[in-house]
Amino acid sequence: MTTQFPIRRTALIVEEIFHEGGPAPETPRRRAAMLAVVANPFAGTFAPELQPAMEALEPLGEMMARRLVEAMGGPGKVDAYGKGAIVGEGGEIEHGALWHVPGGYAMRGLVTPSRAIVPSAMKVGGMGARLDVPLGHVNAAYVRSHFDAMEVGLPDGPRAGEILFALVMAEGGRVHSRMGGLEARDVTGEDGLR
Repeated sequence: MTTQFPIRRTALIVEEIFHEGGPAPETPRRRAAMLAVVANPFAGTFAPELQPAMEALEPLGEMMARRLVEAMGGPGKVDAYGKGAIVGEGGEIEHGALWHVPGGYAMRGLVTPSRAIVPSAMKVGGMGARLDVPLGHVNAAYVRSHFDAMEVGLPDGPRAGEILFALVMAEGGRVHSRMGGLEARDVTGEDGLR
């Protein structure tokens, strides 16, 4: 993958949500997360320039996005996405921000059209830390039914000197969404908002 961020392990998690206490939808909602735990080459130091390292992460983002789209049943099944990072001991929050371009653009390149920003969350955390990765509609940020999050994490990562990167995708809004607002079927997709 890349020698700058060698992978220690990956995990693919797929959920099917049949109901949340109300009537079951015709088709269960699917959410999936692809995780990778990699070495953090910047751990324990302050690097004034980090942006060039984003390019080194592009192959990882592409591999993770492809596996995630495949788990979802193809790009046409994806209408929500999000990304996140947990930076292990010795790292800083900015090391998680390295994921913005390689993770987000990889998903947007496979799920087209995708005009909305990819929601993101990151934090510094120890081994076994969990992260709620926010989800939003791929073409319109104001689709309330798709405001959601998927909790991700691994029991043995990130260790000191590692970063856990995550990509998350979903098909459909929350199964019992009834908060009004812009409906997915009414999205114009012109500006990434509506």
